[in-house]
Amino acid sequence: MVGLGTAYAAIYSDHDNIIQDLEKASKSSCEKVWRMPLEDAYEEYNKSKIADISNMPSTRWGGSINAALFLRKFVDKEKMEWGHIDMAGPVWSHEKSQATGYGA
Repeated sequence: MVGLGTAYAAIYSDHDNIIQDLEKASKSSCEKVWRMPLEDAYEEYNKSKIADISNMPSTRWGGSINAALFLRKFVDKEKMEWGHIDMAGPVWSHEKSQATGYGA
């Protein structure tokens, strides 16, 4: 939400065709998305001293990217294409104190 505000959902994928499909769906539904980078160097922040991987990054920077990198660890990219939509921003209207229905 810090980077994209409440109008856009962030989208992540290693697969351009998944991104293209999400962008096409975004345009037809009038629900805005924006592709964000999967910065491999940020995987350092998901390391843990007590677990294989942490879902609570060691930094607050790039939280949405770190969440996507965390999820990517559980996908066999050789067998399956994947995508992640981080829709924390547009799913809630703070002005109306209610859900927006984004993504439904």
